[in-house]
Amino acid sequence: RFGKVGPMDALLLTTTGRKTGERRDVALNYASDGESYIVVASYVGEDRDPAWWKNLQADPMAEIRIGGRRLEVRARAADGAERDRLWARLVASDPAYAEYQRRTKRRLPVVMLEPNR
Repeated sequence: RFGKVGPMDALLLTTTGRKTGERRDVALNYASDGESYIVVASYVGEDRDPAWWKNLQADPMAEIRIGGRRLEVRARAADGAERDRLWARLVASDPAYAEYQRRTKRRLPVVMLEPNR
């Protein structure tokens, strides 16, 4: 765990900037699902995706830091029944996600960060 942001644990995600090619860090709340980590591209309910999610869409390879560990991951958007199941868990962990969803017309992406082996 990187730390805490609100009621959930946080990790530090490092992506590659889609325009600059530079490394970009962002702290995000997460939940675990098996060996994967789940984050939400909520941008606190804004009508646009956060830059980190746009970066992952351009290049899904990233790094996360949790506690003293570094882990190479591949990002993908959860969809269908998987997304529904994970969304319910995330909202139960932090009800603010439901409020963020109410603020925007876009469906908030639930992002799986899966170990790259």
